[in-house]
Amino acid sequence: MLQIQQIAESINAKTFRVSDHADEEAYSDSLTFDEIYAAVRTGEIIEQYPDDKPYPSCLIYGRNKNGEPIHSVWAYNVETKSSVLITVYRPDPERWIDWKQRRKP
Repeated sequence: MLQIQQIAESINAKTFRVSDHADEEAYSDSLTFDEIYAAVRTGEIIEQYPDDKPYPSCLIYGRNKNGEPIHSVWAYNVETKSSVLITVYRPDPERWIDWKQRRKP
């Protein structure tokens, strides 16, 4: 199971990369990378995807300094202690309960 401190340490050590998709989504949702990284540092893992390839990943819920929710999906390579921001978005309140639990369709 991934731990949020692994992702946060990777951000602090600058041993991470941002996927093109995450870059596009951040721009689309008017999210800055500083607020995304801060949301991870103060956030929590709400879903784990241990079978993702090539590395396990997780969904992190956090908030920016204005208290607005941010979801980000990160993959983590245990061997290199590096991570990848796969995607990021402002969660839709119609799809989430308290920003942490998916609503049933």
